[in-house]
Amino acid sequence: MKTKRKYENLKERLENMRKVAVAFSGGVDSTFLLRVCRDTLGKENVIAVTVKSPIRFEKDLENVKQLASDMGVRLIEVEVDELSDERFTKNDELRCYYCKSIDFSKIKEVANIHGFEVVVDGTNYDDVRSDYRPGIRALRELGIISPLRDSELTKDEIRRLSKELELPTWNRPPIGCCLATRFRYGLQITNEKIEKLRKIENYLEKFELTLDRARYHDQNTIRIEVLPDEMNVILENRVDIVNFIKKQGFKYVSLDLEGYRTGSMNEEIGGSKK
Repeated sequence: MKTKRKYENLKERLENMRKVAVAFSGGVDSTFLLRVCRDTLGKENVIAVTVKSPIRFEKDLENVKQLASDMGVRLIEVEVDELSDERFTKNDELRCYYCKSIDFSKIKEVANIHGFEVVVDGTNYDDVRSDYRPGIRALRELGIISPLRDSELTKDEIRRLSKELELPTWNRPPIGCCLATRFRYGLQITNEKIEKLRKIENYLEKFELTLDRARYHDQNTIRIEVLPDEMNVILENRVDIVNFIKKQGFKYVSLDLEGYRTGSMNEEIGGSKK
């Protein structure tokens, strides 16, 4: 199916829903979805719901607020504390499932309170074809609809359509994502560890890298991922970076020579996963 037809199919699906709450992260996919929902249904029939929690970055929330405001769509913030749920903090291979269950249960609850029975999210077609996404099971169980996936829109197609709509997110790299994705499976997630990672990644921002991740392997080791052509930035500033990270209590700081890739922490359980 060609991109244009997929796009028309998306709008047809949304028209049938009439009124929707969009789970909004401010990333490429959910921003595109929110814009199409607004254009198709009218802003009076659309709300954006975003999660505020200790495992997310404050700067991402500010981005969400700005995008929703620019589109004239009402934004509702939902406060969630995933760290209070031991199913999540034990950090096994179903961590993402528990996280989505916690977050989307709250999103759905709040949306319903405001009169929105249909909740949609930005899962795209690539997400279900080539990635490890246990969270998708949670969405299905909660009755969350993924119209981008159902219309078979891929990430590349969403970026192209976003560019045509002049959305500022069309060429943005992946946003910070939740900090829990930085942890090796089996390593318990605590607020203290989350804050250490937050400090490290906020520090790395000063080097203006396109993408960076600080991966938490154990109590002693941090592995840094950046794009291959930006590894020189890390090496040129390695003394300062190592000193800063060691002040956070780590003994070893490594640079992954394979470079940034989505879901590298899942490689130990097989394949390239989220």
